[in-house]
Amino acid sequence: MLSQQTIRLSLPSKGRLESDALDFLTAAGLKIFKPNPRQYQAELPALPELGVIFQRPGDIVVSVRQGSIDFGITGLDMIEEKRGDNRDILILHDALGFGSCALTLAVPEIWKTVTDVTSLKEYVATLARPLRVATKFPILTERFLTKHNISHTLISAEGTLETAPTIGYADIISDLVSSGQTLLDNRLRPLTDGVIQPSQAVLIANRKALQTRPEVLEMARRLLEYIEAHMRAKDNLLVIANMRGENADVITQKIFTQTSVGGLQGPTISPIGVRDGSPNWYSATVVVRRDHLPQAISELRLIGGSGIIVSPITYIFEEEPPRYSAMLKALEQGDAHA
Repeated sequence: MLSQQTIRLSLPSKGRLESDALDFLTAAGLKIFKPNPRQYQAELPALPELGVIFQRPGDIVVSVRQGSIDFGITGLDMIEEKRGDNRDILILHDALGFGSCALTLAVPEIWKTVTDVTSLKEYVATLARPLRVATKFPILTERFLTKHNISHTLISAEGTLETAPTIGYADIISDLVSSGQTLLDNRLRPLTDGVIQPSQAVLIANRKALQTRPEVLEMARRLLEYIEAHMRAKDNLLVIANMRGENADVITQKIFTQTSVGGLQGPTISPIGVRDGSPNWYSATVVVRRDHLPQAISELRLIGGSGIIVSPITYIFEEEPPRYSAMLKALEQGDAHA
């Protein structure tokens, strides 16, 4: 199946990041069809030219960097750790809104009790040797510690990092923190001055594929079209209200006196055919921010709105996806981010 599709998208193969990526794409109208949960290949019916493959988050970055995969969705932390030369990978969308976490330095809770220190630099000052840091992110951790002039030794760890300070082969750990519950369970706490890399899920592409293969460039436009239109829509609702007025202009001006019901450019006003023949009834349609809905309902009632209907919105399309325009500019200038 995948061998017949020349454009490829790689998604995380396990864990919360996989399920969140699938949920996100489904909500954006890009539902993945995976006949067998054990398979590492899938289809995307909305974009049949695009083959889907599942990989570990780090392997996604390597595959896109090397060009065997055209697009990938994975965490920014893994991208910054494994991207290598910035020119190989282009970040198309840096805020997909899921997979939030941060690569953070964490210390045993006993630190504060024994040493009465609260920051990394205070603790390092108490040591007569370099700080020992266990991590699975050596590049980002090295960059951070070097930037802050902290003498250190990195310890590569493949298993559970949280036990390293307890066992004694590391002083602190550098690991991904989301809710912080795992750290709490293991009597660790994140350092407020130890955030190395904030992260969430991002969409990346191979730069050379975008530059040399028109079909990949067009697929980037379509992916960004779906994603941006969905993300623009998910925070908004469609609100329709019946209103009475002398004409459409009068209704429009009433709406413009309020703060939450102005719509994107303005309301859409249409005449209503009323059963009893009453004149001057109109339907007003506006797009309202989801968090402004209670205020919008009150404002519509205040100016005579009734029979108010509220519906979710799947997409709000612009003339051209802003991030597609940014991508074209980044390709011209050699930037790392679109």
